[in-house]
Amino acid sequence: MDTIHPQRKDIVETVYASGKIIAENEYYVYALSSGTVLKKLAKEGDAVKKGQTLYIISYDAPAAKVEAARSNYSNAEANLSEQSRILNDLRLSMQNAETKFINDSLQYVRLKNLLDQDIGTKTNLDNAYTNYLISLNAKKSAAEKYHSTYNDLTVSLHNAKSQLVSAQSDLDNYFIRSEDNGSVYQTFKEAGEAVRPNDMIALLGESAQRIIKLSVDQQDINKIKTGQEVLLKTDITGNQIYHAVITRIYPVMNEADQTFRADAVFTDNLQQPYIHSSVEANIIIQKKNNVLIIPRNALLAADSVQVKQKGDIKKVFVQTGIVSLDEAEVLSGLDESSEVVLPSKK
Repeated sequence: MDTIHPQRKDIVETVYASGKIIAENEYYVYALSSGTVLKKLAKEGDAVKKGQTLYIISYDAPAAKVEAARSNYSNAEANLSEQSRILNDLRLSMQNAETKFINDSLQYVRLKNLLDQDIGTKTNLDNAYTNYLISLNAKKSAAEKYHSTYNDLTVSLHNAKSQLVSAQSDLDNYFIRSEDNGSVYQTFKEAGEAVRPNDMIALLGESAQRIIKLSVDQQDINKIKTGQEVLLKTDITGNQIYHAVITRIYPVMNEADQTFRADAVFTDNLQQPYIHSSVEANIIIQKKNNVLIIPRNALLAADSVQVKQKGDIKKVFVQTGIVSLDEAEVLSGLDESSEVVLPSKK
């Protein structure tokens, strides 16, 4: 039968989490159209600027649509310009109608004045009045035709512009560009390969900063706070310990594995050139110094231990504080003189 005495030591409570290292603002770019890769302009490791072209997909058909739309837009613009043949003809028709109206109006007034002096005939006056009304209607009709045509041409210009913008947007889909400054981490297509909409083309992200994407069990998530220290190991570097700090906790649970996501960033001045490396982490919840500690396996049902008193074995209830993987803090029920019985190893 093995026994131990509680000892005063420092103890740390941690929460285990697993995850991987990703680039900050990591994102995939996808093909938005079908075609063949005409040019690949970026490779793994390249630094890129926002809007920089990464791939060019064959674009003969959309380019032809853009040229046709641009031609239509130019014609629509010309039809509304100062040199517009259509509008100039209608302006001339308005001017001619205005001139004829003025002449017919003066003729009617002149014959009316003469008839008031008993000069001329009523028939001539009636004819002059008829010509005046016809001219007035022709003047109004010419003006209405001009303004109606002007409005129609304005609508045509707006439609042509919309078609040009749409055609240009379709053409832009054949030029795959980066969304932000950063680095190209992986490419998935080469020149000559066929692509379809939603095909993954490349993985990009920020060049320097890394995010540690951790999965925390739902039973532990309430213990996690931003600013907590994280100790972690990566698959690539083996037993080397890295230091990080929790920066963000996500409120939605991943139903597939019953975990919550928490992000951390490195606090070491160590470069992390690799991404998507798996990590194992311990998130430090709290620390206590010089507290009474017993081995965790000495606990019975988490609230009692066996102690040896005057040769007899007795069960003693204890109140625990921090419980780590190997040790437990004792708040009450034992002291340093207590002889705690360890369970026998099977």
